Amino acid sequence: MFRRIDSRLHEFSFIVHEVMNFQKLIFFSLFIFLLSCSNGGDDGPTVHDSELRVIISEQPLSGDPALNRNLPSITEPLAQLGMKLFFTKALGGEFDSACVSCHHPVLGGGDDLSLPIGVEATEPDLLGPGRKHPSGNPTVPRNAPTTFNVSLWDNSLFHDGRVESLGKTVGVNGEDGQGIRTPDTDFDTVDPLSGPNLSVAQARFPVTSAEEMRTERFVVDGSNEDVRRALASRLSAMEGWPAEFQSVFGDPTISYDRIALAIGAYERSQTFVENDWKAYVLGDNSALSNGAKRGALLFFQEPADGGAGCVRCHSGDFFTDQKYHVLGFPQVGPGKGNGGNGTDDFGRFRETGLEKDRYAFRTPSMLNVAQMGPYGHAGSFETLEEVIEYHLDPASSFASYSTSSLRQGVQENDMQANTQEALDKLAVLQADGTSKLPASVELTSQEVSDLVSFLNALTDPCVTERECLASWIPTPEQDVDGFQVVAFDENGNPL
Repeated sequence: MFRRIDSRLHEFSFIVHEVMNFQKLIFFSLFIFLLSCSNGGDDGPTVHDSELRVIISEQPLSGDPALNRNLPSITEPLAQLGMKLFFTKALGGEFDSACVSCHHPVLGGGDDLSLPIGVEATEPDLLGPGRKHPSGNPTVPRNAPTTFNVSLWDNSLFHDGRVESLGKTVGVNGEDGQGIRTPDTDFDTVDPLSGPNLSVAQARFPVTSAEEMRTERFVVDGSNEDVRRALASRLSAMEGWPAEFQSVFGDPTISYDRIALAIGAYERSQTFVENDWKAYVLGDNSALSNGAKRGALLFFQEPADGGAGCVRCHSGDFFTDQKYHVLGFPQVGPGKGNGGNGTDDFGRFRETGLEKDRYAFRTPSMLNVAQMGPYGHAGSFETLEEVIEYHLDPASSFASYSTSSLRQGVQENDMQANTQEALDKLAVLQADGTSKLPASVELTSQEVSDLVSFLNALTDPCVTERECLASWIPTPEQDVDGFQVVAFDENGNPL
């Protein structure tokens, strides 16, 4: 009997021992899992901060592209007036579109679409994915550039640089007294009506575009200046706007010069440069994950040194050389009327007429880039991973490219032929050594992931938080004319 009891006790002890071992195993596994999560699942080689510190010094980088710039605050009266104007459909020819229709703060200062739908949307206040045009196709031929950090551009605005500072003085957004060229003047010729800086100059043009805001029926056959005068007269006759201009300018006169000045101030107040990379540059070694540090090395180092050479074009604290390059991105959408069938987009060539500029587009800034998709002049890519992989081997990547990956349906038109023309142009430029795009870079999936980690570290947290962005979105009480865009998404949620 005692032997049986002892045997049972031994079996019980064995079971308890095994259970305890199992619990320890679970605890240890959980510990390893949590540890891996705290490191972002990073099991790659550790980057020594001294390596990056050398690069930061050599570039040289301050971490702050807004340093020493004179920028307005969103709380200033002129910027507040600009915000109200930015959100009113009264600046749309048929009262169905506003500046914000393609540039909402919650959507990264853009519209979260490959190609915009400006006028005649089936639901004018529905912004982002789900916004539709009766034709079923987007109406605007190029991806909407973000208004975030528009104040940091010194050379030009728009994908093709059609609003361009002639002086290109660093740090002043075109406000250097040397003049600004716009589509209202010949190339390399000052537009005397451009306004004081690039931001104000570009605010003069979306209202003149039939696809973006004007429609074909507003001021038929009128010039751009005719359209602007008509809009200023419209606001002057509406109850509410004269008092708004009186409070800012000291008299109720409404001109489009003043409208553009206010909208420019609002856009220039959207400066978002507080990010983990800035904190790292300023000395906080813990601000970046190890994966992001590896990505930074890939970004800044040349292919010969094991890097990806991204800095060749994405240079400086603003992460752009502000120049134009041929990349051969897929040409989706209606195009800009170029090519034999009118479905192509020749990019910078449309402005300069120089063969080297055919299919060249402006280098975008990488600040907040994780919030700026879809990517490319025609919004051809949904993810940063896709963009990076296309850079590595454009020809092979295009062979497997499909618009089915886009969340928004777009016309393919003559996409194959048009894109192949751009890829052929890129091949010529790479062969003669004038292209800055490295022709022979291979990255592992881990290295692509590391690059994305670094790009994510360029995000100002404010641009991801509705509460923080609320300062740039008017309240219903700030609706001056009854035409304020009260934006909502495809699920009916307010933006």
